Amino acid sequence: MTSFPNPSHFTHMVPLAWALRASGHEVIAAAQPDLAPMVASAGLSMAQVGGHYYPDDLMLRHLHDGRRRLELTDPTTPQSLQDSARTWQMHARYVLPRYLEFARQWKPDLILSEKLEFAGPIVAKALGIPSVHHRFGVDAYTDPGLASASDFLHMSCERLGLNGYPEASLILDPCPPELQMPGLKPGRSVRHVPFNGAGLMPSWARRGERRRVCVSLGNQTLLLNGVPLLRHVIEAFEGLDHLEVLVTAESRYLEAIGEVPHHVRIVEPTPLNLFLDSCDLLISHGGPGTMLTALGMGIPQLILPQWIGHFETGSRLAELGAGRTLENAADQDNPLLVREAVLALLEEDGYRKAAMGLADSMKSLPTPAELVPDLEALAG
Repeated sequence: MTSFPNPSHFTHMVPLAWALRASGHEVIAAAQPDLAPMVASAGLSMAQVGGHYYPDDLMLRHLHDGRRRLELTDPTTPQSLQDSARTWQMHARYVLPRYLEFARQWKPDLILSEKLEFAGPIVAKALGIPSVHHRFGVDAYTDPGLASASDFLHMSCERLGLNGYPEASLILDPCPPELQMPGLKPGRSVRHVPFNGAGLMPSWARRGERRRVCVSLGNQTLLLNGVPLLRHVIEAFEGLDHLEVLVTAESRYLEAIGEVPHHVRIVEPTPLNLFLDSCDLLISHGGPGTMLTALGMGIPQLILPQWIGHFETGSRLAELGAGRTLENAADQDNPLLVREAVLALLEEDGYRKAAMGLADSMKSLPTPAELVPDLEALAG
């Protein structure tokens, strides 16, 4: 398994790795040490490839005056998609020789890579083995990313005796087909099985009498100057005492968040699959793991997208009637607009029905375990 050095990308492939292990196969993650804690929490083995990458540095260096990225850039554009993909194609050039060195020693029969890890298919082709491309969530990246990879990584491929950037042998897609980006190259559907990291079942997981809202903007959002946004979201719940609000945030942000209403509980980041089924609404940044976990439980969502890929998630959910989205920074920072969206999502039954319909669609997809025979046949 290969993944770019962000744990949230690796987690989508974990259930398939479990299924392969349970079927008697060897699985190893070849990754930079940034992924080591998440790989260990999944109970999988890892071969360290290269040094720490610190992927958040790529965005931290562009932030200033306490503003978050959305306040400094426009939402997704074709150029921004291409620029983002190019960043990870540069990364692929760095890890490619290290992946090759390990793969030639370990001799895998199959390479499984997430959608922004561009080196995996090259390694597979160089070794003469199949590669599997694993999407996650609403995928705005793959088509523009693969198009630019054909150009930007061409010489890297040629030096290995390859005729251009190789296509994956198989594409796996855990996003419900009706939610996925229109016109995207079809992939083989696989059911999203939530893995949000390991953790203890919290004492507050069981809901009380009040309706419950979860606010989970992601660790990266808060790290990248997102605490003021979280304060505005919390402010939207002033006076809504008939609701119970759970807000996930690391303890290091508590002082900056400040005092909260009595019906708002700040909790340490906890695997969402342990408690999200007790909630009636999720407010998030639109991260694919967060979004699919909630959608699999039929929960309507309010998406406050922060960077590339999240905007498409919000717009697709809104188009299908399973949620709402506030796309620009000024709207997201307006507690009145957040409050209006929250009340509509809780009170208008159509959102819940649409979300439940997508949950049923997800349940109809084959599980990772059901795909193991196909991967065995592919590996030959």
